[in-house]
Amino acid sequence: MLVALPALGFLYQRWGTRRDARRFPPRGGLYPVAGELLHVHATGSGSPTVVLEAGISASSLSWTLVQPAIASFARVVSYDRAGLGWSAPGAAPCTPARLAATLHALLQGSGNPGPYILVGHSFGALIVRAFAAAFPAETTGLVLVDPFRPEEWWPVTDGQRGMMRHGARLARRGRRLATLGVVRGALALLAGGRHLVPRLLNRLSAGGGAGIAERLTGEIRKLPREDWPVIAAHWSQPKAFQAMAQHLESLPASVAEMAAAAPLDGVPIQLLMAGRGRDLHPAPAAYAARLGPQVVLTVAHGSGHWIQLDQPELVVDAVRALMSRPPTPL
Repeated sequence: MLVALPALGFLYQRWGTRRDARRFPPRGGLYPVAGELLHVHATGSGSPTVVLEAGISASSLSWTLVQPAIASFARVVSYDRAGLGWSAPGAAPCTPARLAATLHALLQGSGNPGPYILVGHSFGALIVRAFAAAFPAETTGLVLVDPFRPEEWWPVTDGQRGMMRHGARLARRGRRLATLGVVRGALALLAGGRHLVPRLLNRLSAGGGAGIAERLTGEIRKLPREDWPVIAAHWSQPKAFQAMAQHLESLPASVAEMAAAAPLDGVPIQLLMAGRGRDLHPAPAAYAARLGPQVVLTVAHGSGHWIQLDQPELVVDAVRALMSRPPTPL
């Protein structure tokens, strides 16, 4: 039994992965860049190009409620970082400067030239800020969607470092369970309306992280129902948990890199901050002032952290506002 059950789980996982590849092909194209094979989904037309950057373990599907609306008046690109969504796994550090450089090369290589309006959610906001700092001539503006705030984690305390290490350990545990088909089986039971076993597995495997997983499940339910099996297919793969672990292991370096980042003096910024939830910013106006002199702050009173799912129209309106600005004189 000790040999047969893991072997059966491994075969079940391989069969399911092949079936998912047939059922849920990439919505865009796959492009090689910096040793990685990344998925890009581009729609609409016009200039500047709008680029959507997801949160720390999210994929291009997190923009499902936003991308079609922006595509009605602009060229808009979403993509998956290595290991997430339809992208192949990668091994490089997941720090904002490195990810911004990869994104720039990906946009050029996939036929999506600048200038760019970049939209970043949570951790993705660090990446688009690093992009604007590295490529200011190609950046028309930024939309920061309830951004991760590195200055609140710097200097990193022992407790915070322990939280990051614990999160990475849980992610690597999830990778092992996904390899043996356990994650796939639990998600299949959940999709069939059988909640008890998946919840027990979640609590046994995630421990203190079970509550986070349940909150994320609640956010996913805000997406169109037809996307749910696609997301389940992505998170049934070990590469997704590997990518999460890599992001969490790189987080101390990411915080150090961005905590002292200079204000973006020449870049207009639309800042959207959550208006409800457990992690509200105590002083959003002061935070906005630190980002740069051209920041427009909007508090999304009807939204938690995932504003693009609670009030997607606010993200679309922020992009429209940047596109309607007169060009900055040279």
